[in-house]
Amino acid sequence: MSTRQRTGMFWVVWGIVLLLAILHQDFWNWDNKTLVFGFMPVGLMYHAVFSLVCAGTWALAIKFCWPTHIEEWADEFENASDDEATS
Repeated sequence: MSTRQRTGMFWVVWGIVLLLAILHQDFWNWDNKTLVFGFMPVGLMYHAVFSLVCAGTWALAIKFCWPTHIEEWADEFENASDDEATS
């Protein structure tokens, strides 16, 4: 994936995070006494689904926003240290 595509996905992920921060305040469900599947309050169901969406967003963040250049730098440093130790 090119740097330009990664940068685009970075902002998409941040947009999703912002949207989720807003949607977390589910004031429209506060007085709703509807039961989903006959036993689960709609607010609890909303937050169960919300949690799954948050987990998916976190997976996107790891895939597209993780600073791999820092890991590569750390691996190079570690490999250099190993080479010096064996010399």
